[in-house]
Amino acid sequence: MPRFRMVVEYDGTAYVGWQRQDNGHSVQSAIEKAILKLTGETVSIRGAGRTDSGVHARGQVVHADLSREWLPHKLRNAVNAHLMMANEAVSIVEVMAVDDTFDARFSALKRHYLYRILNRPAPLALEKNRAWWVAKELDHEAMHAAAQMLVGHHDFTTFRSTHCQAKNPVRTLDRLDVTRVGDLIEIRASAQSFLHNQIRSFAGTLKIAGEGKVTPDDVRKALEARDRRECGPVAPPEGLYFMKVEYPGDPCYQDGT
Repeated sequence: MPRFRMVVEYDGTAYVGWQRQDNGHSVQSAIEKAILKLTGETVSIRGAGRTDSGVHARGQVVHADLSREWLPHKLRNAVNAHLMMANEAVSIVEVMAVDDTFDARFSALKRHYLYRILNRPAPLALEKNRAWWVAKELDHEAMHAAAQMLVGHHDFTTFRSTHCQAKNPVRTLDRLDVTRVGDLIEIRASAQSFLHNQIRSFAGTLKIAGEGKVTPDDVRKALEARDRRECGPVAPPEGLYFMKVEYPGDPCYQDGT
């Protein structure tokens, strides 16, 4: 069967998350229903990563096996037409034909995420549900210094959900950078894979570092404790974006975001 790789953008506000669930409408089911309307085929698509309710994506990657060949741009346009008719906040940005060795999840070399904080006294209007509003002034340089304590190969038990299903809490975090332009603080994270709630756990802890409540050394000790109780408050989902996935053979680019 022909296999297609799709880059997907979505606003996660109205969805129960990426994964198909019984308790509400998911991004996965929205795409599968659009494909069913288009082709008459019931397909099960695989994503590069799961996102929780309220989390957004600019570069989620999925693959789908269909029974007939399609020109990639025609498949993209046709699926998008059905998504639009269903009023879904989901868009297929790019489609390419791939061979059956490609797997959106297991072929991934690196995943890139962005967490956005709008740090200002005034509440959000245009950016509501698109960023975490923090009214208290944050020191982004202190946040970045604390973030560097987490980069590398570690047991991240402290920074994963108690409901995380991963068998091994050890991961290699390649990047965790904090920058600021005006009121916008951006936290960028890169790794081959992440644990459930890992980035939101990072963001919550870095936020209290920005408030001066913990030091970089405190963050290092929290990591080494391997104890979920040492994690700061988990940041809300609306600030998190799944930005991009790297695969073997992809063109080189600067930083993946």
